Amino acid sequence: MLTAVDHVQLAAPAGSEDRLRAYYTDVLGMTEVSKPAVLAARGGCWFAAGPVQLHLGVEHDFRPARKAHPGLRVTGIEAYARRLEERGAEVVWDDGLPGHRRFYSEDPVGNRLEFLEPRGPQPAT
Repeated sequence: MLTAVDHVQLAAPAGSEDRLRAYYTDVLGMTEVSKPAVLAARGGCWFAAGPVQLHLGVEHDFRPARKAHPGLRVTGIEAYARRLEERGAEVVWDDGLPGHRRFYSEDPVGNRLEFLEPRGPQPAT
């Protein structure tokens, strides 16, 4: 039985770790997580915010994910969008998902990220 998503992995080009760290920590407000030594030798970096984990792995024939993307739930989406814009990230609003407020952005290597917040009261889980 599946119980949760442990992490989402995105690809990144070799040598992009400093740009990724700046974006995922300074712009998104995530914390970098240490990779096990055997995996750290491969490059890339991991980030977390509460139970959300994003892993960025080096892909030698890298092409950014343009359609595929993680959907990241946020609270206070308007303030969060302003945070991204104030730090230089583009925010593209999309009203196409009923019951949600959402926007898209891209990380510094071009991976698509979706940020969404349900509208109105949510059922207890």
